[in-house]
Amino acid sequence: MPIIDDIAGIRGILLRSRTLAIVGLSAQWYRPSYFAAKYMLDHGYRIIPVNPRYDDVLGQKCYPDLRAIPTPVDLVDCFRKAPEIPAIADDAIAIGAKVLWMQLGIVNEEAANRAVAAGLDVVMNRCVKIEHARILGGLNWAGVNTGVITSRRPSAT
Repeated sequence: MPIIDDIAGIRGILLRSRTLAIVGLSAQWYRPSYFAAKYMLDHGYRIIPVNPRYDDVLGQKCYPDLRAIPTPVDLVDCFRKAPEIPAIADDAIAIGAKVLWMQLGIVNEEAANRAVAAGLDVVMNRCVKIEHARILGGLNWAGVNTGVITSRRPSAT
């Protein structure tokens, strides 16, 4: 299981991962973790918030850490600083997760190597929401999908 950094690999992860534990998920609507989790929830994924500060986020029971989650997890999505990722990787391995995903701006080679050695797929420095929208959703090269294909400029009426 390698570090995944190609469209086919990311597509495969997004198609087979249905339960996402989001470590560091905030209950504040304007935080990137909340926005990404809401998007994934709205697109049919099961979201398990992991943050000791909350009882629930987005109507989902929140857990203090990965090891407290009583059900299987496919993907661990990390919204924590890079130095915190090795411990999260150890927890992801311990709970039998299949993917360790580090969000935009987060790279930790030590954690990636540990996870890969344990058989997990690893994605670093990518946003699960952006990748889903880009590969499986409605995001096109201009950033939105209007559903209209035309070469005509809109009239100024």
